[in-house]
Amino acid sequence: MLKNLVYILLLVATLSLCSCNNSSKGVDDAVPSVYYWRTVFSLDSVESDFLKKYDVGRMYVRYFDVVVRDGKVMPNATIKFEQPMPAGIEVVPTVFIMENCLSRGMDGIAGQLVDRILQMNETHDITGVKEIQIDCDWTIRSQEKYYAFLNEVGAALKEHGMRLSATIRLHQLSLTPPPVDYGVLMMYNTGALGEKTDRNPILDYRDVYPYLKHLRRYDLPLCAAWPTYEWNLLYDNKQFKAIVYSANVSDTTIYHKGSTPGRYMVISDRVMPEPNSDGSDRVMFHVGDSLIVVRPTAEQIMHIVEATEKERPSLNKQVVIYSLDTKNIENYDNEFFKAIFNR
Repeated sequence: MLKNLVYILLLVATLSLCSCNNSSKGVDDAVPSVYYWRTVFSLDSVESDFLKKYDVGRMYVRYFDVVVRDGKVMPNATIKFEQPMPAGIEVVPTVFIMENCLSRGMDGIAGQLVDRILQMNETHDITGVKEIQIDCDWTIRSQEKYYAFLNEVGAALKEHGMRLSATIRLHQLSLTPPPVDYGVLMMYNTGALGEKTDRNPILDYRDVYPYLKHLRRYDLPLCAAWPTYEWNLLYDNKQFKAIVYSANVSDTTIYHKGSTPGRYMVISDRVMPEPNSDGSDRVMFHVGDSLIVVRPTAEQIMHIVEATEKERPSLNKQVVIYSLDTKNIENYDNEFFKAIFNR
């Protein structure tokens, strides 16, 4: 009787260890990594030096988006390569898929996507590619179709001996993991852009905290991507209007500096050529509008890094910085990058 009880306890313990195997795993062959999310591939000296200084070994490069246009699913905003990839860095072609594509039918798209990436690699002499990543803000409504699509992509990649990864957003941690080899948890864009509040919409612990409980049991190998960028947010009173990517806050004909750091008031009416949240390509500036510059501090990021590691110690075995850009690099100092890359 005692022997049987011991056997049962050992069996339960073994099954428990097996069931949580992936939930404790980080990414295999982890290296310091970055996202490259511009439509033209060209590195300046600051960016090239950054890659060397921090021994960056993997670069997730956005190759193109998949969107719905004229009722059809098609590629959009394909990257243009103006210089070769730096030697010694593994390239992971990354494709962003708009969620509305999934409801339009994705028959044949998986094979076309893989073929297009392979052709781009050959055309631009990008060698040693072992993996493709898919980025999509899917929800429970689109999950079934998205996972079916991922299975097709994964099957096509296996023919070439390549693996498949996917981005994971915080709200997706409570759902069944996608059928991929591992996920990159996006630790940015965690808040809403609706009304003006004291929360940083790029990264705020109060927005992250409710999801931390899912990390320990999420049954997929994970690494984390952390933000180094800032946003210029335009508000009409308290209502969000647009992200103003080309804002020059030193232009005193448009902006008046407020008493609080990072806050400006618009002092002249004008139309700015910017992509708008309403789908147009221009933003209306009106006297009295507010422009708020937001960026998480190094201290805020590291506080959340440590909070995630309490729930999942392997999460930051590989860190991916979003994104490689001189302006973003200059937002933070050497000590921050050393601390976040060397977990």
